[in-house]
Amino acid sequence: MSSSLAFRHARHLSSAAAACATAFKPVTISYTKSRLKNCHDPDVALKFYSSFTTSNDPSTSPAKSQRYSDIGTFLEAHKSNPQITQEPFLSSLIRSYGDAGMFENALKTYNKMTDLGTPRTTLSFNALLNACVHSKAFDRVPNYFTEFPEKFGFSPDKFSYRILIKSYCEMGVPESAMEKLNEMEEKGLNVDAIAFTTILNAFYENGRSDEADKFWEEMVTKKGFKPDFRSYNVRLLHIHHGEPEGVKKLIEEMNTVGIIPDVVSYNYLITCYCEKGMMDEAKKVYNEMLKMRGCNPNAATFSTLVAYMCKHEGFVAGYKLFEESVKVGKIPDIDTLKSLLEGLVKEERMNEAKALVRTMHERLPSKLLEAWGKLAEDLGVAHVGTQEVVDSGEIEKVVVSGEIDSASK
Repeated sequence: MSSSLAFRHARHLSSAAAACATAFKPVTISYTKSRLKNCHDPDVALKFYSSFTTSNDPSTSPAKSQRYSDIGTFLEAHKSNPQITQEPFLSSLIRSYGDAGMFENALKTYNKMTDLGTPRTTLSFNALLNACVHSKAFDRVPNYFTEFPEKFGFSPDKFSYRILIKSYCEMGVPESAMEKLNEMEEKGLNVDAIAFTTILNAFYENGRSDEADKFWEEMVTKKGFKPDFRSYNVRLLHIHHGEPEGVKKLIEEMNTVGIIPDVVSYNYLITCYCEKGMMDEAKKVYNEMLKMRGCNPNAATFSTLVAYMCKHEGFVAGYKLFEESVKVGKIPDIDTLKSLLEGLVKEERMNEAKALVRTMHERLPSKLLEAWGKLAEDLGVAHVGTQEVVDSGEIEKVVVSGEIDSASK
């Protein structure tokens, strides 16, 4: 397998710096089972199973075909626990079934609550609705929303409505979600930014930008609803492929209304500048972020800037930025680093290329090391020994200096 093909094959393993930061050890089934023996919390149990399945190759895992059976057996065993009559405990079981994608078990458990002597309120009801969402059974949520409150004598709360709204949006009918938003207002339930943003995003995702703008106008301008930074980020996301001035103007609007833009907001502006080839402006935004409190560049920031620096053959500047990313533990994605390494070799910057290889050799997950090593070997900069790597002491230290020279390439 060629190095390029190997990287494409492994791309999904490390789309962000977190995947590159440290190699993980496989979790054995025996270890998982031993941890479960003394575990009495269904939510914690699901985390153990999740750790097992994400750290082992599903195609070779001996637990693959038994996973649902094992989880089912474990959770069913908890139904003999005296706590089963306490709604929070049983709600945890229902939610855990949903997290495992075992919705029928979640529904069966909910329907047995009367027999188990467990009271029903919105707590267990919302757990069931969440189980629908996690199991991708979005079409069931509206039916249960209508049926169960009337049947069991309770009223849906704002969280119930939030789940219902998400389900309608996932089904591609945000107009139905809007109706429920109006229903919340009529019942005096607080319409929060999460429900509002979910609908706004659904309109955009379905290619209905005009309706998204009308929804914003109706809720924010006319009714005085207060969106949050996530609401603005949805708008930024769907306009950042346009003119940079439009994105910049929207960020300025956020500041004007007292909403502090976050790293995601500025990443959209950086991406927009980069896509338009305005690299100096993109670098200025990065340098400004370094001076802001609570808005530190993240892996996406570094990935975007380094990728476009490589595109414009600014490999040395890209390497300097890579060094900064290592210092804060926010390393760019592996495909970007591949382009950077190839560019450094092309420019005959062998010291930087070898340092990049050594640094990443220490940080890549084991499943990527072979492909990385093959690429380095093909380029003549194979990792050798345990030479000094890029200084990464104080890996979580916030960068307060090291601005990019806006004229560098």
